[in-house]
Amino acid sequence: MSDRGAPLLVEVTDRVATLTLNRPDSRNALNRELAGAMWDAVAAAGADPAVDVVVLTGADPAFCAGVDLKEVAATAGPSTAVIDDPGQRPGRDVNGLYRFIPVIDKPVIAAVNGTCVTGGLELALQCTLRVASDRARFGDTHARVGIMPGGGITVLLAQTVGWARAVEMSLTGDFFDAETALQWGLVNHVVAHDQLLPFAHELAAHIAGNDQEGVRRLLRHYRRIANAATLDEAHLMEGYLAETWAPGTGLVAERFDTVVSRGREQGA
Repeated sequence: MSDRGAPLLVEVTDRVATLTLNRPDSRNALNRELAGAMWDAVAAAGADPAVDVVVLTGADPAFCAGVDLKEVAATAGPSTAVIDDPGQRPGRDVNGLYRFIPVIDKPVIAAVNGTCVTGGLELALQCTLRVASDRARFGDTHARVGIMPGGGITVLLAQTVGWARAVEMSLTGDFFDAETALQWGLVNHVVAHDQLLPFAHELAAHIAGNDQEGVRRLLRHYRRIANAATLDEAHLMEGYLAETWAPGTGLVAERFDTVVSRGREQGA
């Protein structure tokens, strides 16, 4: 694991990279240093052949309070920073979305351990899956603070929980608990706080135990169909996926017993 004084802690174990936002005194707010470190760590995990899944969490008591507004206020005025090309650092992508983490071919699981608000909620929405501690709290406080979102709240949140709930969250700025997040479909699972990382790592292990070329192609496919204009277009894309799949098919027979055994363990 990295130096505990670093803004981001990184640990790789059993093909899972665990990244921990480590500014607990600031509720893990994203300043430039932490945002850059997080981007680089996710990109490195994406390129690392020893990593199949990324787990992103925060040092207690918060997951992430969003962008560090104190730093933003202190640096207000004309920027002299060098502008990177889209995809190189945190920033506005070619499609207009402000990306906190790069898009990689591996799943990123947000293990939401506490407060997850505004930019922190956008960060969680940019992850592939979300699991939450029973201590987690969610909210969108853009309207309370008086700033406009750019990291996906009005798009990703609406797709995830529905338009009406997303609008209510944004206009009221009210917080809600992990069980409500589960009911609304914002998170996949809610577990006891001390079981959050073990559960996230178990979920990651289930993914890492599968055919990785298949996992990554499915993940790319799910991202593509999210942009499909019609159901027919989405079905056509899935058909193309199935008809052009060749890598890994020769190993299906030898994997069969393992698949059956795992299914029985899970009650199938």
